[in-house]
Amino acid sequence: MIVRWETDHDYVLVHIHQDMFGDWIFSRAWGQIGTQFGGLKHQLADSLEQAQMWLEDEATIQSSRGFRKVLEAADHTPAGQEAMRQLSLLDAL
Repeated sequence: MIVRWETDHDYVLVHIHQDMFGDWIFSRAWGQIGTQFGGLKHQLADSLEQAQMWLEDEATIQSSRGFRKVLEAADHTPAGQEAMRQLSLLDAL
């Protein structure tokens, strides 16, 4: 699952996925739209339920900061794959 929030200038993107060992990973990228300023953090969740709880917390935080949700997609959809491509570019920095 991929979820993205934005303001006029900033974004936050969360990706919940399993790695090749079956562990659940919660990845969070953030930054300024149109620049390379930002960051990327990966966290190992104990379970899918914990990762989903972190996602709910993130949604609450971003909403309180004035961010609006602009994307919620599965990994295999075209929108999800485009978001993953952008996330992969951040990994290379």
